Formats: sequence, structure tokens, C-alpha cells
Amino acid sequence: MRLASWIFIFLFGMASGALAQSDYPSKPIRIVVGYAAGGGNDIIVRVMQPEMSKGLGQPVIVENKPGAQSIIAAETVAKAAPDGYTILMGPSGPMTINPATYSKLPYDAQRDFAPISLICQFPLIVAVNAALPVRSVKELIAYAKANPGKANYSSSAGIFQVTTELFKQKTGTSFVMIPYKSSGESVQALLTGDAMVTFVDPPPVTAPLKAGTVRGLAITSATRHPSWPNLPTMAQAGVPDMEVPVWTAFFAPAKTPSAIVARLQKEVARVVHTAEVKERFAQMGLDPVGGTPDELAKIVARDLEKYTAVAKAANIKND
Repeated sequence: MRLASWIFIFLFGMASGALAQSDYPSKPIRIVVGYAAGGGNDIIVRVMQPEMSKGLGQPVIVENKPGAQSIIAAETVAKAAPDGYTILMGPSGPMTINPATYSKLPYDAQRDFAPISLICQFPLIVAVNAALPVRSVKELIAYAKANPGKANYSSSAGIFQVTTELFKQKTGTSFVMIPYKSSGESVQALLTGDAMVTFVDPPPVTAPLKAGTVRGLAITSATRHPSWPNLPTMAQAGVPDMEVPVWTAFFAPAKTPSAIVARLQKEVARVVHTAEVKERFAQMGLDPVGGTPDELAKIVARDLEKYTAVAKAANIKND
């Protein structure tokens, strides 16, 4: 083939790629959530879904792929075409906890994804069934030590497990983990009495807390949160060094064109600061962010280092 023909093919390919990016999006966008419907990340993305569809001019479809600590969902997106039409709802768990607690994963949290934007940050809430004779963290510790046969906790993701294991280390308590597919199911386990306590993200526990069927004991932020002014921090509750900032974000497959990533980041930043989404987030104790890809990449690197150290100290191995 002549040199001129090769040049034509190369330039045509570049032009076609640029055209495809300029037309983005031209079809529905799929957001993969690694947890069952009703969990915190599922609720968050469904709050954003209508406004994202409006802004992008295409349907935004939520696809739940629960199970295996969101490994199935993360692998699905890591192996998807890098064209901006398959996105991962990537919380702390699959992006920073799984790499710290599994010796082998079918994806690499840093190599296989293109960070898009942090969506929101929030504390975890320590909650128990309202019928349990426990009204503070100190009473929870005392009750667990006095009732070892009842000491268990519900968990649906690595971040909840690591946080609870950290709590166990610092308080000398022992709780048996009961795994679930979503934080909504973890909260339901409290309501039915199948679990004694859970460290959970705010969305699925908000309504039970307001209804009084679940009792909040503390939050894992450094300061009290305006959405939960009556809940002390873990330090105020008597357990220092238990700050666990949690976040969720969007990630695309690695090699997704930067122009498409930028388009998605711009949309996320817009959506999380719209009046309706901000109000819904505030009701659930979520702080909207909408940061840049570089900021998200730095957060992933920071937390990978932090949780790897925690998992090693607690000897957490989920293989």
C-alpha cells in the first residue's frame, strides 16, 4: 500500500474519532452499580439520573450488578469499551478497600479506570435496632462484651467491614460479620433483629432513623454533621482515631478519550449542585463535590495507602 494511502487512512481514523467524540453522547449511557437496589449508591445515582439524562440529552440507565463486594460490577466496566457509554458507580469499597483486602482481583483500581468525578462525601453512621437496650457507643461496647453470642454486624461492602474491624481493634470487642448485597439489606437486618449493629452509609438508614425504628449512635466524621446534629463523632463517643470519610464517584474504563471524560465531569459537577439534587443529598447527609479527574485520582491513591495499612493490621483477607 502506498504511503499516501496509509496517511489517508490514519487521518480518516483521527477525524472519525474526533467526530465520534464531538457527537458524544449519541445513545443511552449505562451506569453500573455493584449493589442491589435500595443501597446507598443505588439511591444516589437514581437521585442524579433524571437530571443527568436531561443534561446529556440521552437516557441514563442504571444497571445493578450486586455481589462479590462490587467486584463483578468493577470488572464489567474495566472490560467495557472505552467510549463513555459504560460507567462505574465506584465508591470507596471496590476502588480502595478491595485492593487492600484481596490478594488478587480481576481489575486494577488505578490502571483499569479513568477517574471522572467525585460525586459526594459522607460519614458512616453507627446504628442499632431501636429495641436494643443501647443508647451510646459506650453502652454498645459494654453490651457486646456482656452478650458475645449476640454480637454481630451486618455489612455489604468492604468499607463497612474495614470500619467495623477498626472499631473492634480499638474497643476490644468481637462481632461476627453477616454479609448482605446492599446497605439497604444491612439496615433491614437491624429492623428484623438479625443483626445487632451496622456501620452504614446515610441514604438507606435515613428514613428508619427519622421513624425511630433504628437508633443512631455516632458518625465517623471529624466533626458533627449538620444533617445529624444529635449524633456525636466517634471521638466524642469515646473512640478516638475513628475518622472514616467515605465517598462515591464515577469512573470510566481506562483509555476513554479525555474529551468524553471532561464532558461527563462537567455534567456531574452541574448535576450535584442543582437545587433539587442538593436538597435530596442534604436530606441524606451527603455533601456534594463534583471535583476533577485529577482530584479523584489523588483521593484513590491516598485511601489505597490508608486502607492497605488498616487491613494489614487487622489481618483482613477476603480471598
